Amino acid sequence: MVAVIVAAHGHLAEGLIASSAMIAGPQEDLVAITFESSEGPDDLLAKYADAVEKSPSDQYLILVDLLGGSPYNAAARFAAAREDADVVTGVNLPMLIEVLGGRLTGGTLAELVEKARTAGAGGVKVLSEVFTPTTTDSDDEGDEL
Repeated sequence: MVAVIVAAHGHLAEGLIASSAMIAGPQEDLVAITFESSEGPDDLLAKYADAVEKSPSDQYLILVDLLGGSPYNAAARFAAAREDADVVTGVNLPMLIEVLGGRLTGGTLAELVEKARTAGAGGVKVLSEVFTPTTTDSDDEGDEL
């Protein structure tokens, strides 16, 4: 199984995991990493190392909130030194739910990375673009060409 680590500024990671449990149920080997304003990169590196050390898995997917933010920068440093880890930015609830579902069906790290990318982007919708009302132009009614 691939362990999933969700890391974000503040308590976003905890909230995403709690919300995912409402939809997908509680999950094993799913960890929230909270980055507090009083912490630095070394604190995050220690949290990633601790999560991996406690995990029974042999591969690790780290989902972070923001490209270039401290959780990402530390995760990138952490994963770059390993062949068994990868990092995906822009974590959101659709991404997390799809990754957890893919993990249940035995998805590999590479497969879960692709699921995360696709579901994360696919979960972004704009109401006016997706749910546009159908209008009928009354001037065209009855015109047959």
